[in-house]
Amino acid sequence: MLVADVQTFVVGNPPPGKGGRYFLFVKVVTDHGVIGWGEAYGATFGPAVMEAAIADVADRYLVGEDPHRIERFWRRAYSSGFSQRPDPTLMACVSALEMACWDIVGKEADQPVHQLLGGRVHDRLRTYTYLYPISGSAVPTETEGPTVYDDPDLAAAAAVLAVEQGFTAVKFDPAGPYTAYDGHQPRQADIGLSVSMVSAIRDGVGSRADILFGAHGQFTPSGATRLARAIEPYDPLWFEEPVPPDAPVAMAEVARSTMIPVAAGERLTTSYEFAALLRAGAASILQPNLGRAGGILEGKKIAALAEVHHAQIAPHCYCGPVVAAANAQLAACIPNFLILEAIGTFDGFHAELLVEPLEWDDGDLIVTDRPGLGVELNESVLAAHPYDPTGPLHLEMTDQAVF
Repeated sequence: MLVADVQTFVVGNPPPGKGGRYFLFVKVVTDHGVIGWGEAYGATFGPAVMEAAIADVADRYLVGEDPHRIERFWRRAYSSGFSQRPDPTLMACVSALEMACWDIVGKEADQPVHQLLGGRVHDRLRTYTYLYPISGSAVPTETEGPTVYDDPDLAAAAAVLAVEQGFTAVKFDPAGPYTAYDGHQPRQADIGLSVSMVSAIRDGVGSRADILFGAHGQFTPSGATRLARAIEPYDPLWFEEPVPPDAPVAMAEVARSTMIPVAAGERLTTSYEFAALLRAGAASILQPNLGRAGGILEGKKIAALAEVHHAQIAPHCYCGPVVAAANAQLAACIPNFLILEAIGTFDGFHAELLVEPLEWDDGDLIVTDRPGLGVELNESVLAAHPYDPTGPLHLEMTDQAVF
């Protein structure tokens, strides 16, 4: 069996746009007619450039090859152009193609991917959600005026609604904006708002849910330490990306200064970058996104590295349902799984994209026994939601400095 064809799909994510402005899917087809699906979490360049990059990697290293030879494909692609170093754009391409290969291998074996990676450890996967505006509730959906992102009372109301849905953890990041000039010192107003948000949410959910505090790499080590100490009394489960992702030693300085566990990894790629994080003692909760980190097998290696450092895995997913399915396959077969990022309950457009939606129940994603990744994309839905390739990137930062 050989890979015969690779196609890409840039799919616009309609309002409310949970998970980013667009999703980038790949379809890998073998000469036996078996289809594998993958997804790239790549935002460094526009989607048209990413499509071309995926095609280039596929043509050089995958088309005409046996999709079972995943390690060989990975090493050849990783070494492309005499590079052999972590590169988020290349690894987004590799990740999408690699998970599509696993989808094919699982379908050929009539087994879910987790069964081929050591077997299932977990039947249910605990999930968390961001605090999104919720239609039809007391929490408004308008973008002007107070929102769940900057109003403690609205955030607490959204957190309570999430808990009533079944979630046992909620995440938010009130200390923005995220700028191209990070890290910076938080202003007193930022610290005050963060404390007010955490306090209101803790009062609302009590001990029914964990609080996950995101910082998106905004701060200097001393600034992150000041903020962490201010929110420590409310016992967050984690303090996410307190400093920029290029600074594991600085992040370790923060980790040593606070009782809150530090989580990081959504912007890292390959086991090499995660190993550097662990060696520095920078984080005890790792957040690989399998659409960027290098794919499913690389995710298994990252989890093994974390295991010997007594660190846990909380897969990141601010993207589409194929990455979510891949994250679930990894989470199901690792002993040090902590929690999975969900896009709401994987309803809405995430469900529409799939022939059979992901099964979410009372706070948990249910591990599927369907072969491969366990999901199939609905190509008519993909075709009905094109994205302008000249439009904005999947995510962007502001170019205004914060003082």
